[in-house]
Parts: sequence; C-alpha cells; structure tokens
Amino acid sequence: MKENVIQIKSFKFALAIIELCKMLQNEREYVISKQLLRSGTSIGSNVEEAIAGQSRKDFLSKISISLKEARETRYWLRLLKESELTNIDIDAYLHSSFELISILSAIVKTTRQKLN
Repeated sequence: MKENVIQIKSFKFALAIIELCKMLQNEREYVISKQLLRSGTSIGSNVEEAIAGQSRKDFLSKISISLKEARETRYWLRLLKESELTNIDIDAYLHSSFELISILSAIVKTTRQKLN
C-alpha cells in the first residue's frame, strides 16, 4: 500500500495537538485549548473521510474541510502565541500547521483541476 503523506502528517499533528492541549489545560487555559483540540484533530479525521470518498467530488469536499480546519487551527495557535496566554513555545506547532495547509492547498488545487 502506498504511503499517504497527508494522512500520516495529519495524524501525527493531531497527536501533537492533544499533548499541547493537555499542557494548556494544566496551565488552566481551557477555552482556546478546547477549540484547538477540536480543529487540530479534525484535520486528520476529514483526511480519513476524504480517502474513503465515494467520488472525486466527495474527496474534494472532505479534503477542503480539512484545509479549513487546518487554517482554523493556525488561527488558534497564532492567538495563543500573540496573546502570551502561555509560556509554551508554539512555533513548532505553527510550522506544522503551515506545512499541512500547504499540502492540503496543493491537493485541493490539483483535485479541482482534475474535475474541470
């Protein structure tokens, strides 16, 4: 079976986000950590759904949702960093989110081109 880069990266990212949220909750930051947990783990779950898509349009729909979730996750990470609500270094998480966004954007663009 061929290795699926976005599937692997989004799963590893979800694991990292879970650990980050645990650290945030230990610092008594519950609101943003909850939002971050939802969007950060949703990226991979939508990638999984896209892979199992019934058609190319279904795939595009799910992978587009993954892209939206990745962008939302980047927003929450930026907010954490800029607000200085935590002393946790957010840069590695931000870098990973940018990487996911780049890959997902390319997948969406290529899939749209193939549909037209």
